[in-house]
Amino acid sequence: MSTDVTAKSPAPAPPGKSGGAAGDGLLQLVLDGMRRNMRQYGMLIALGLIVVLFAVWTDGDLLLPRNVSNLVLQNSYILILAIGMMLVIIAGHIDLSVGSLTAFVGSMAAVFMVKQDLPWPLAVVLCLAVGAVAGAVQGFFIAYGGIPSFIVTLAGMLIFRGLTEIFLEGQTLGPFPDGLQKVANGFLPEVGPNTNYHNLTLLLGFAMIAFVIFQEVRDRKRQQEFDLDVPPTKLFLLKLVAIGAAVLTLTLLLASYKGAPIVLLILGVLLVGFGYVMRNAIIGRHIYAIGGNLPAAKLSGVKDKKVTFLVFLNMGMLAALAGLVFAARFNAASPKAGLNFELEAIAASFIGGASMSGGVGTVLGAIIGGLVLGVLNNGMNLVGIGTDWQQVIKGLVLLAAVGFDVWNKRKVGS
Repeated sequence: MSTDVTAKSPAPAPPGKSGGAAGDGLLQLVLDGMRRNMRQYGMLIALGLIVVLFAVWTDGDLLLPRNVSNLVLQNSYILILAIGMMLVIIAGHIDLSVGSLTAFVGSMAAVFMVKQDLPWPLAVVLCLAVGAVAGAVQGFFIAYGGIPSFIVTLAGMLIFRGLTEIFLEGQTLGPFPDGLQKVANGFLPEVGPNTNYHNLTLLLGFAMIAFVIFQEVRDRKRQQEFDLDVPPTKLFLLKLVAIGAAVLTLTLLLASYKGAPIVLLILGVLLVGFGYVMRNAIIGRHIYAIGGNLPAAKLSGVKDKKVTFLVFLNMGMLAALAGLVFAARFNAASPKAGLNFELEAIAASFIGGASMSGGVGTVLGAIIGGLVLGVLNNGMNLVGIGTDWQQVIKGLVLLAAVGFDVWNKRKVGS
């Protein structure tokens, strides 16, 4: 008995197409990776397109070193709020009080430093404590009182705004000490020889590139150890090159002006710290769990009330930090400070990939969403678009981001 087996040889490549096979294969890998990680990469690509659009539209003014530095300074407090708001939304809640709490902490800072003449480091610690207490009180009513976060934080928005008016007596109060102003408006000092660049900023930029590459490689190896899906090697290397190029470009732009703003270091510490907590710490996994499926999280032993309480306590501290940065940047505490900050932070979170149903989002996504809004604001100001149309455009961007999230969920579900 014999078996006739006919081997099928692969069809020959069409003439003239073999030269582009490698390029087509890499493109296909990129497209496949983007489809699997659309939530992560979608707004990052959108941010790049917005930067290119306004860079061309403004004849390169958007990417001038001075403007890039101002872009960081102008949006620092919104980015700080967006980090905390992302955690709140991942946990399945919302916080409408952060704008008013920002103004309230600014007014407390003015009272401590201007009226009572306290040393500014001590006043900063007291203000952060005030923010933590405010967040803890709201978190207690939400977690242990069972009152919806929308109602509690709406009440907090009104209370903190009224207390701001009371403490400031309806007037603007300032100026703040030089030390605090340098934190919000200052830059890293010059060190080393004259290289036409800010040496310390270059050093930090290269260190950041090395850290990001190390982190990405380590995470990839860890995923492989647990037999989890990882992007193809070519796509992974392309991702590392893109991240390195972006960080290097920002580093060179800042180093060619006055160097890295001090507040950028604060943002970097928050990004790395909270990113690590949400990826690797138990509390981070619990935040995702209670936002993704609360009944299942409870059955798994997650202390949902404690986690919710800590999330709002953290939000209060970050709102206090944002209030200090905002007040120091403008060198005065105003009763009208912080208006619509809560909306900006919420919009940045949703644009950055948060889900209305909770359980989804990243700290880096909050930063990307905040930068999208910041670049839009800055670019539209440079080209002379009025504030009325700016509000319309930002509203459409937010609607598109949330609509994309809904569409993506339906596509995955089907």
